[in-house]
Formats: sequence, C-alpha cells, structure tokens
Amino acid sequence: MRAMYDERKDWGVVLVGMPGIEKRLARYPQLYSRVGFAHEYRSIGKEEMLFILEHHWNKLGLELDKNNFSDTEAIAAVARITNGNFRLIHRLFSQIKRIIKVNNLTSISKEVVEAARDCLVIGNIQ
Repeated sequence: MRAMYDERKDWGVVLVGMPGIEKRLARYPQLYSRVGFAHEYRSIGKEEMLFILEHHWNKLGLELDKNNFSDTEAIAAVARITNGNFRLIHRLFSQIKRIIKVNNLTSISKEVVEAARDCLVIGNIQ
C-alpha cells in the first residue's frame, strides 16, 4: 500500500476494520503517516435498518411487509444479531441468500436468519 500511495497520489485507499484498527496501524509509522483521517461509524438507526433490510429483501426477489408477523420476527432477529452493524448485516444477508437458494424458500423467517447467523463467525452472540 505504501508503494501505491507513493507512486499514485491521485487516488486514495479506504481501510475499513474493526474498532481499534487505528491504534494497530499506529504501530507502523511509515504506513500510519499516510493515513489522512480515521472515522468510527456508529450503529445504524431503526429507520436506516428498515431501509437497508427492504433493499436486501428486494435483492432476493422478496417484498418486506412490516405488517407480516414472520417478516417482523425476521427484522427483530437481524437487529438483535447485528446490533445495527452495517457490515455484519451485509455478511448475514450473504448467508441468508445462500440458505434461501439451497432450501428453495420463498420468504425470510426468524429461523432463516438464525441459521444464517450460525454460519458466521461473529464473536459473542446474545
């Protein structure tokens, strides 16, 4: 990365990582001196999450119905598992897509979300 930075100053690199990545990068002064700024993203809110989930449902050819009990349970499961972590939502939906395809399902249920969670390595789960 250092060589790319030194040779081409007309573009940048965005590093996205876990909390504390800035301190870990600071151990490498030649690399860290090229970091323009660090930004810590907050968890997404309820409205943002619903917007994102609706998008993911649509990408799977499904329609999210907030009045449907099964969809509401699935939304709650996603919110509980991801705690508003955008990256984790994306990873979870990669597994949901796979589970739906393999099992030839036509909806996302709480059980599908939990099965998708079991396929991920995400640390402590409540």
